[in-house]
Amino acid sequence: MRIDSARALAWRMERQFLEPACAGEVDDVVARLVAVPAWSGDAQYAVGVRRERPVRGDVGAALADGRIVKVFAFRGSTQVLTPENAAIHLALRAASRMWERRSWQTHYDLTPTDWPALREAVREAVEAGPLTPAELAEAVTAHPGFRHLGPALSRVDTFLKPFFWQGDLCFGPSRDGEPTLQALGHNPRWTGMPDLDDAGRRAIRAYLAAYGPATSAHLQYWLGEGLGAGKRRIEGWLTDLGDDVTALDLDGAGALVLTEHANELAATDTTKAVRFLAGHDQWVLGPGTADPQVVPPELRPAVTRGANVVISGGVVAGTWKVADETLAVAWSGPAGPPAEALHEQAERVGALLGRPIAEVRVTRVRL
Repeated sequence: MRIDSARALAWRMERQFLEPACAGEVDDVVARLVAVPAWSGDAQYAVGVRRERPVRGDVGAALADGRIVKVFAFRGSTQVLTPENAAIHLALRAASRMWERRSWQTHYDLTPTDWPALREAVREAVEAGPLTPAELAEAVTAHPGFRHLGPALSRVDTFLKPFFWQGDLCFGPSRDGEPTLQALGHNPRWTGMPDLDDAGRRAIRAYLAAYGPATSAHLQYWLGEGLGAGKRRIEGWLTDLGDDVTALDLDGAGALVLTEHANELAATDTTKAVRFLAGHDQWVLGPGTADPQVVPPELRPAVTRGANVVISGGVVAGTWKVADETLAVAWSGPAGPPAEALHEQAERVGALLGRPIAEVRVTRVRL
């Protein structure tokens, strides 16, 4: 089976609710994308641009009622995931057991045998409800063996991440502008950690369902570099999936797609659809900014820094920003800027940002 990148990207745009923008609920989008950046990106915009009828504040509402959770997951940063996907991907993140490294033992004066009691103290502290990091530190350091951990526990930093990875904590609602931490187990949708190998197979399926067709290098980038899953484990999970995954030729390179999607992919028509995406959108983070089929190399520095991007047919073709009531587009696509499509999408940008767009100014940039 042979597929060119234009057809692959058109299919991926459909899978990610970008063409058409037809998702129903917030958690439908978050589930499909697996993880949506919560710190470095604009989660509200990323979800809204994919919904048929977006509502401002709907991401916050979904967090409040537990349909999605905010955790430390990929690459040590924070994302929002559905509880089901959080269980799968945190299981992979926890498998590296980073907190057992000698550097951690020395720095925090903790041995691996100390962690079960420490985790129990943390869970006990948040049992009654969300706490600020300072409040969590006060509660945990009341235990004599953990008195030295006050500084490490009192800020949202490296030391707290293993409690997220092991399913003990997630972020709660902000209190007076300060983050809070709450028990992930209190979420009625939390399923608990699955078996590691089961989680690995499900993680591969989830990735291919949203970001396929993908190469083995893409899987290593997503699960290996992103979550610390070892290359050998990833290869083993792929082998386990067997006929559930189909190999194909993507512009002369080997790639993978879920077998259930192969015929649909082959029948997809290419598209020239234009979309305005916020910086660090999963469209570019999912395959990685180093993927030249999505991000032309000359645009990679701007995309990596978090510039808002314009995609045309799935390929980054420029950047955009809003100043006052002007939407300024720096277009660098190989063909001239599609004025009509840009103006049509400008209306949606204004609605998503909650601000009027009176003018669209397009500048052709040759890189």
